[in-house]
Amino acid sequence: MSAALNSLGQPVQPAASQIPAHIASLPDYEQQARQHIEASAWQHIQGGADQQHTLAHNRAAFDALRLLPQPLADLSAAHTRQTLLGQPLEHPILLAPVAYQTLAHPEGELASVRAATALQAGMVASTLSSHTLEAIAHEAQHTRSALQRRGPLWFQLYSQAERQHTLELVQRAENAGYEAIVWTVDASIKRSGFALPAGVQAANLRHIAPRPQASSIDGPPLFGTPLVQQAPRWDELRWLRAHTRLPLIVKGVLHPAQARQLVDAGVDALIISNHGGRVLDGVVSPLEVLPAIAQAVHVPLLLDSGVRWGTDVVKALALGASAVLVGRPQLHALACAGWLGVAHMLHLLRSELELAMAQLGCATLADIGPGILWKNS
Repeated sequence: MSAALNSLGQPVQPAASQIPAHIASLPDYEQQARQHIEASAWQHIQGGADQQHTLAHNRAAFDALRLLPQPLADLSAAHTRQTLLGQPLEHPILLAPVAYQTLAHPEGELASVRAATALQAGMVASTLSSHTLEAIAHEAQHTRSALQRRGPLWFQLYSQAERQHTLELVQRAENAGYEAIVWTVDASIKRSGFALPAGVQAANLRHIAPRPQASSIDGPPLFGTPLVQQAPRWDELRWLRAHTRLPLIVKGVLHPAQARQLVDAGVDALIISNHGGRVLDGVVSPLEVLPAIAQAVHVPLLLDSGVRWGTDVVKALALGASAVLVGRPQLHALACAGWLGVAHMLHLLRSELELAMAQLGCATLADIGPGILWKNS
């Protein structure tokens, strides 16, 4: 059997047992990870929808903002702590739900949750995890006990064709000790030509018949197919709100008016996201719409899609976010050095955040506001 090749045309290199010495930023991890991930998996992980304009625009929105430092602040009691949905956070950085993490490393989500717990970062485990939600929660509890550290553990929910299967996932998450449900509403209908390699599967859905994912050339391409009929709807939100005692977070929100409707329907927090540019091309970036949504609602707002630097975290918080989530960088770091890589990636991001706060004169997260951003006249 020939060796699997990476996107550079070379044999895939196994993850290192220690953090590569030259890595000093999340982009460094991204560059290094190409050596460690099989070519088609790399294309799937890195790709965006269609022409990938949204993917690029997510970064451009961060890069377009300029910071306005204010030195001389008293930083003697500075910290990054806050409380989110009644849960303590040491810093405002969480691991976003990322599917099929064994594409990057055999331990997959088990390594990621170990790193998140060690770094006191929150983690959102995906419905499409390569390991069961119970196994992920068990690893989190084990690491908490061993290190006497913790971070929130949330479960990301994709609606299933049958509501009984959706409810089963929610109840499993509650029983396993997850502290919130993150219902993703923007990604049930998307284009994907990636076939999972042997041995990689959605461990939580083994007993559930897979959804139809493709149309035939002689049938309707989308409308009128089961894929559309099974997409999330408002009535499902009301049903879901009535069937879980956990905080309910909706992920995939970009429209201020819809954000208001969701909060009116009982949603506890929102994740402003365009799914990392993977679903629809030509979409606004979450950072662009964040201020309008922050004006429209008064619940915690989290942001993902494009976060790569500590200054990105500051910019998101300045515009109204309570926290950010990072997606692809998990897989980059995981592929390079397993759980140590993910832990190091989180440490880098938090270190950059604290450095930016120090330069900007912000001793706490509450000090980060629109005044740290330069506005061109």
